[in-house]
Amino acid sequence: MPQKRDPIQRVADGRDLYDVASWEERTALDRLAARVYGWLTVGGRWSVIALAVVILAAQFLIVGVAAFQNPLLGVYVLLSIVPAAILVFSVWRMDVTMREPLPMLVGTFVLGFLFAGFASVLNTVLKDFVAPIAMVLFFFVVVGPVEETVKWLAVRLYAYRSEKFDAVIDGAVYGAAAGLGFATIENTIYITQQFLTAANSATLQTALGQAFQTATLRTFAGPGHVIYSAFAGYYLGLAKFNSENRGPIVVKGLLIAAAIHATYNTVVTYAPQFVPSWNLLTFIGFVLVYDGVFLLILYRKLARYRDVYTDLGAGDAYEDPFEDLTPAIEYVGDDE
Repeated sequence: MPQKRDPIQRVADGRDLYDVASWEERTALDRLAARVYGWLTVGGRWSVIALAVVILAAQFLIVGVAAFQNPLLGVYVLLSIVPAAILVFSVWRMDVTMREPLPMLVGTFVLGFLFAGFASVLNTVLKDFVAPIAMVLFFFVVVGPVEETVKWLAVRLYAYRSEKFDAVIDGAVYGAAAGLGFATIENTIYITQQFLTAANSATLQTALGQAFQTATLRTFAGPGHVIYSAFAGYYLGLAKFNSENRGPIVVKGLLIAAAIHATYNTVVTYAPQFVPSWNLLTFIGFVLVYDGVFLLILYRKLARYRDVYTDLGAGDAYEDPFEDLTPAIEYVGDDE
C-alpha cells in the first residue's frame, strides 16, 4: 500500500517541510531520538530473550538435575525428537529458493526452545480460570493460541528480520525449526518429570521404564509442533511480502495452527473416555493419521509454491534481481 501523504505534502513544490509535514534526521536531537528508538527496539527484543532464559533456568532447576544425574534420560530426549528433526529437514529440502543458512536455523531453534517457557507459564496461570469451565475451551482459547504464538514469535524476532528471509516459503522452514526447538524442551520436561514422579515411589529401573514410555509418546507427539508452526510460519512469510494485508495474513496462519493444535489436544484427551480400546497403539495410529493428513496439506502447499516458482522461472530473477532494471537504467542515463 503506498504511504499516505499529508495535504501539504501533496501540493508542496520543493518547499522545505521539515518538522511541518515531513521529518528527517537533521539536528542533534533528531539523531538522539533515532538512536534511543534503536536502543529501545533492540533492548526490547533482548529483554524478551532474557526473560525466556530466566524462565527456562527456573524450569531446569526443577527437572534438569535429574537429567544430569541420569544420562539415559538425555538419550531418551534425543531419540524422542528424531522424527521431528527429520520433518524439519524435509521442509528445508522443499525450499526451492536459497537454502536457509544453518546459523539462522539454529538461532530459530534456540528461540523456539527458550520461548516454550512463556507458554508453560501462561498455560499454568490461565488453566485455573478456563479449564474448570471446559478443557476443550482451554485447548482452543489458551493452549493452541499461546503455544503457536510463542513459536511464531521465535521466527518473528530473529529470522524474519534478516535479509536471508527473502521468500514466502522461508517462513515454513523457520517455523518448522521453531517447532523443533519447542518440542525439544517440552519433551525434556515431560520425560524428566515423569522420571522424578516415578522415582519417588519406585525403583530406579521402574522410573526409567516410565520415562521411556513417556519418551515413546513424545516421539509421536513432537512432529505435530513442527507441522503446526510450519503453517503459521508460511503465512508469516506470505505476510512479509504482502505488507498491505500483513495483519490479517499473520492472524490467518496463527488461527490455522492453533485450531489444528487444539483439535489434536482435544482428541487425545477425550478419546480414552469414548473409545474403550484406546491404548498406546491406538494413540500412535491416530497420531500417524492426524499428523499425516496435515503434513500432506502442508506438502501440497509447499509443492504448489515450488511448482509456480519453477514454471515462472523465478530462480533466474532470484539470482539477479536487478537484471531486468538494466535497460531502464541505461535509458534514463541517455535522457540525461
